[in-house]
Amino acid sequence: MYTTRLSRHVRAPRPAVYRALLDAEAIARWRVPAGMTSRVHEFDARPGGGFRVSLSYDAPGTEGKSAAQTDTYRGHFAELVPDAKVVEVLEFETDDPGLRGRMTMTTTLTDAEGGGTHVLVVHEGIPDAVRPEDNETGTRMALDRLARLVESGDEPPSGQRA
Repeated sequence: MYTTRLSRHVRAPRPAVYRALLDAEAIARWRVPAGMTSRVHEFDARPGGGFRVSLSYDAPGTEGKSAAQTDTYRGHFAELVPDAKVVEVLEFETDDPGLRGRMTMTTTLTDAEGGGTHVLVVHEGIPDAVRPEDNETGTRMALDRLARLVESGDEPPSGQRA
């Protein structure tokens, strides 16, 4: 198992970024790498609340971690600090022992110098079967989509705010 750390500056205030971390509609729009589509099956944005999300590859013949062309993960929110931090514990739904195990994803939001928000994502406990460069590329793509979403002011309403 290993850990990755990625960050990005987002030109939007922390409350807007935080809302996008806890809204199922927003998650489906930004937390998906290019070449995939997202489906949020379950999403209860409160401490201890659960979630289940599937990411499906658009290209035929691409092997998923959970099923043909699909990576499904489930987990719960371990900690929510309004406008500052979201800690998620998650795991892939898979029969592959090399992909099993709980991962922790901590997203920390701080005020960025000069305005906006500094977003830091730390993934801990990533199975060795997931290539670090794949995790980092997917996280960068997701952070870029998050930035585009909240910078445009087009994030969903705060119905899921914790």
